Amino acid sequence: MPRRAGGVDLYQRGDQFAGPAGGTAALALDAPGLARPTAHGGIPPRNTGPFTAAPFTATRLRGAGPGGAGPGGAQGAFDRFGGRFADLDLAPDLGARIGSAEWWRGLATLGALLGAAWLLSPGGLRPLPGPVPALPDDASLAAGRAQAIAPLAWGADSGSRMAATDLVRPLAETPERPVIELTATVGAGDGFRRALARAGVGREDLATVTRLIGDAVPAGDIRPGTRIDIRLGRRPDKRVARPLDALAFRARFDLRLEVTRGDTGLTLTRVPIAVDRTPLRITGVVGSSLYRAARAAGAPARAVETYLRAVATKMSVGEIGSDARFDLIIAQQRAATGEVELGELLYAGLSQGRRRVQLLKWTVDGRDQWFEASGVGERRGALARPVSGRQTSGFGMRLHPLLGYNRFHRGIDFGAPHGAPVYAVTDGRVAFAGRSGGHGNHVRLNHDGGLGSGYSHLSRIAVRPGQPVRRGQVIGYVGSTGLSTGPHLHFEVYRQGQAIDPRKVSFTSTALLAGAELRAFRARLAGLMAVRPGAPPAFAKAPAGSGGGKAAE
Repeated sequence: MPRRAGGVDLYQRGDQFAGPAGGTAALALDAPGLARPTAHGGIPPRNTGPFTAAPFTATRLRGAGPGGAGPGGAQGAFDRFGGRFADLDLAPDLGARIGSAEWWRGLATLGALLGAAWLLSPGGLRPLPGPVPALPDDASLAAGRAQAIAPLAWGADSGSRMAATDLVRPLAETPERPVIELTATVGAGDGFRRALARAGVGREDLATVTRLIGDAVPAGDIRPGTRIDIRLGRRPDKRVARPLDALAFRARFDLRLEVTRGDTGLTLTRVPIAVDRTPLRITGVVGSSLYRAARAAGAPARAVETYLRAVATKMSVGEIGSDARFDLIIAQQRAATGEVELGELLYAGLSQGRRRVQLLKWTVDGRDQWFEASGVGERRGALARPVSGRQTSGFGMRLHPLLGYNRFHRGIDFGAPHGAPVYAVTDGRVAFAGRSGGHGNHVRLNHDGGLGSGYSHLSRIAVRPGQPVRRGQVIGYVGSTGLSTGPHLHFEVYRQGQAIDPRKVSFTSTALLAGAELRAFRARLAGLMAVRPGAPPAFAKAPAGSGGGKAAE
């Protein structure tokens, strides 16, 4: 409420730092120059009316507290000190305005409080002594362990246990299981015998089983990854191996072998498995991609790659249109137990308008080739490169680098690093392999049509005289033997024994089938063409020998 003092209205507010007898600050407002406070306690905003704000002065009312509150007393001095630090915050938020003056002031306050607590604490920071519980004895630990649930690593004791009586007899040794059943796997580079030995089969049983299995199938024919089911029986003493009671495994795709122990010892039982060897035929439209279309139709990736290489020998793959139809026939084995194995590609066909490609894989002289339906085989043209390297010397007259005079060079030289493999340029037979004067280590091959090839200055020879070789087969390695200034290959080509320029020679050979071989070829092709596309609808045992070649996963 306003108070009158000589015609001046005084408005007072409480001072939070004034204390119980603090005075109050008063604001003197001249009646004609300043608007009055409103009814709700606020002062209306200033306007530009006839009333204008006049200067005002702050005065201190005389309080009525104990000791007086005059301007010159002790209470007045305390009021003036409290008013000076009225807006000082000694405990600001340390999470805001980090690094500012207020933040450092709050940090100083915190440090002061902590220091005061440490100075006023009894005994500094030493821990206060307290009672220590006594450690439980063995009986208490056993009782607690019996009533607790513990993991297997800690013994897994649960429930109380009875103490041993006179009826309890200690075991001389830990009892064993009467029978152990396990599975052994033949690993890569491993053997059937070693797999059984690792499984714990004794020496006598191992020798007997190896002999029985060897009479049924060669041990080398057991492929890596074969799983062997083994059952070992009871043994009289831990110092001896367990006896073999039973053994069974899949020796071949069409044969299962079982070894069992009877009254007369170990015996072998052959369990034949019916196998359908009807090939798998896959056909479809090429579309945007021959490879993707064949793979989507169910052809294995390896078979599709072989198909593309075979078709490429007759036509460019880029010329195959989207409306062309592909035809693949793949060797397949389907066992009565449900297993399926896909083998190699047997037939590659392609139909594009009036153009039709039919290729059948046929073996001639121990080598598989793709033959057309007419019995015409692959046509082999230009020579393969004998070594990976650049040509350093040509055919004809040249200055010999060692002899120092002009001499006819009967071949061409290829620069290559020492030890690089040297390949046969085409099929042939080794006529000579050994040391040959200035040629050093020398290999000579005879080819069809009275042609031959020679390879000189080799560091090592990888073939022997009379051995047949195939195009691209390694016959030796680059060296610098004989009259040579460094590692390189001297390559020669002969026609009727005379050296000719290798760059002007092209070996071309085509295999042709005739007579009984041609009839067998056509019968085989007709049998494959009778196969319907898609997998057989139901299992049927096929005659032995029908279907494709050796199956592979």
